[in-house]
Amino acid sequence: MPNRFSSLLLQWYDKARRDLPWRGEEDSYKIWLSEVMLQQTQVDTVIPYYIKWVERFPSIESVALATQDELLKFWEGLGYYSRCRNFHKA
Repeated sequence: MPNRFSSLLLQWYDKARRDLPWRGEEDSYKIWLSEVMLQQTQVDTVIPYYIKWVERFPSIESVALATQDELLKFWEGLGYYSRCRNFHKA
């Protein structure tokens, strides 16, 4: 049986949750990408970058085939560019 805090938290989530492009996603690449982009960056800032990135780089293979300069161009404005370089290296 859930405790009171859990129940309240779940009630809040049911009312306040937002539809996010990565929510409900089953592709581990897209989940990983969202986690990297969301590090120290607000959700509302990440959403358009995530959508644009996934349109251009729909798979981890497409990221691997891209140049670092191309990836950094798509990351431009998101900040913390080492995230992008490390994502590409991985």
